This record gives sequence, C-alpha cells and structure tokens, in this order.
Amino acid sequence: MTTEPTNPSFDIAHLGHVEVLTNKFEESLDFFTRIYGLKLSGQDESSAYLRAWDDYEYATLKLTKSDTTGIAHIGYRAASPEALERRVAAIEASDFKVIGWNDGDLSHGRAFRFEDPFGHVFEIYYDTNWYEPQEDAEKAALKNTASAFTGMPPRRLDHINLLSEDVTEFRRFMITCLGARVTEYILLDNGRLGGCWFTINNKSYDLACTEEHGGGKGRLHHVTYATDQREDILRAADIFLQNGVHIETGPHKHAIQGTFFLYVWEPAGNRVELANAGSRLVLAPDWQPVCWTEADRKKGQAWGLKTIESFHTHGTPPVAGKE
Repeated sequence: MTTEPTNPSFDIAHLGHVEVLTNKFEESLDFFTRIYGLKLSGQDESSAYLRAWDDYEYATLKLTKSDTTGIAHIGYRAASPEALERRVAAIEASDFKVIGWNDGDLSHGRAFRFEDPFGHVFEIYYDTNWYEPQEDAEKAALKNTASAFTGMPPRRLDHINLLSEDVTEFRRFMITCLGARVTEYILLDNGRLGGCWFTINNKSYDLACTEEHGGGKGRLHHVTYATDQREDILRAADIFLQNGVHIETGPHKHAIQGTFFLYVWEPAGNRVELANAGSRLVLAPDWQPVCWTEADRKKGQAWGLKTIESFHTHGTPPVAGKE
C-alpha cells in the first residue's frame, strides 16, 4: 500500500500568507493596523509582518516597501516536510517556471518558489513560526483562539484574487503545482473561462483567478480577510467612511461563492476585501464545480447589484494609460 496521498491536494494545508507591495509604506501600514485591524508581529528593514487575530502564524500579510504596488508572492503551507518534497518534485517535473529554494524570512523557514505563466510568484513551505503573544494583554483567555482581539478586526486570511490573460492555463498551473480543485467557474459565451475559484482543502475557495482586462502582467486583483459575522462588515463600512478610505463597492452579497463582501482601496491603491462566507464548506469528495454563464453574470451580484466598472479594470500595479 502506498504511503503517499492519493489526492495531491492533501499535500498542501492552506493558504499561508501573501506579500503585498506598497509605494506608500507608512500610510499603508497605518491603514492595515489602525483602520483595517491587523496586528503587527514585527518589522525588518523593508517589510512589516501582520496577522489577523485568529491567524496562528507569525504573519499572513507581509507588507513590503517598493516603488510600485501589487503582489510580490503568494505562500502556501505544506502539510508536512514529506508533502513539501512531493510537491517540489511535482513542480520540478512540470513545464512551469522554477525559481528554487530560499531561506524564508521572519515568519517562516525555507521555501520553494515557482512562477505561473503570468508572472505571479508562489512559494510552498512547511517550517513556520507560530505567533507568540508579546504581552499579557495579547494572551487569549479562550485557549482555542490564537490571540486576544480589540475593536472590529478581521479574523483570518481568507483568499486572494489574481488576474491572468488565460484562466484555462492558470487552472492547469493550480492543478499541476498545488493539486487544487475548482469549486466554481465562469464560462463565457466564446468558450473561454472568465474566472475560476480554487481550493486545496475544505474551504469553498482560497484563491480565485479572473481575466485580465487591463493589459497588465502578474497583477493583483485583491486580498481578502474573513470576518466573524456579517455585522462586522457593516461596522467596517462606517469605520472606512469615517477614515476617508475609498469604498469601491458593497456591502453586498456575491452570487459566486455567496460571500457577503466589502471592497476598499488601501492608500497605495491595492484592493482589499472583507468577506463573510458563513459556514460554507466543500465537504463532498466528488464535488461538481458550479458553472456560471455569461448571462448569469450579467444579472449582477446576488441581490442585483451591478458590478462596478472599476472592478473589471482596476488591478495593481496600475497599467499606464489604462486607469
């Protein structure tokens, strides 16, 4: 009997972290901590390491100083050291670009990097640093939560949405390199995939890829953190308004995946979402992906809100002359 998983997605535990670039570092850091509600775990000379109150790892968002915006890399944690080696072998045997091993950073140990055909850099790792409270006020009274919380912060990193020129090819990348499953997708009238939603565990999705309409390369659409309940998002809308944050769309409910959402732009222009999916999980081992047609999408979001135009065109980094 083989000791290896029969389903390759068992090799990956969860979406671990994302590295977001900002050309307004101090303003972005103030937004993510004071307004958005993430906790600062630590800093080095170029980056701040942030986490939500129920994220167990040292950081789920690495905010890095740059002369541009967008996504630097996406990190997934493997299920074990052996699982990490299995996925590395699968990636090296594929036709996708291999970058190789690095030593990690303040938040995790060595990691293996590779790249999709559209310029997004991914890494997988196993050795990680668990968050340790730095003072008594941060110690959770309830031992099954990661830390204490104050105000209206998000609970955990939920998902990321990337842009690509060919969603079908991106789907092949996710299945080959990460063993991901598709839970829902958009099929356009011309036969192209307009978007795919992927999971590597029982969450309904942890990464989405939608079509690039702005002529960019390797761009970020948005990063999302999950809230405990819908009411948190309604309160967040008031907080964003009070602090002069650009609210792009919402609060409202998505048709695809059914999440209650609110989208804003942080000071450097990166799109950030707060979302609440309730208790929706994909438990069926033989899940049949849900297909959304172009006619379905033209109906707008779940309760009829039309998708705002900037949602189709805005991504980071911006494309000169396109926005």
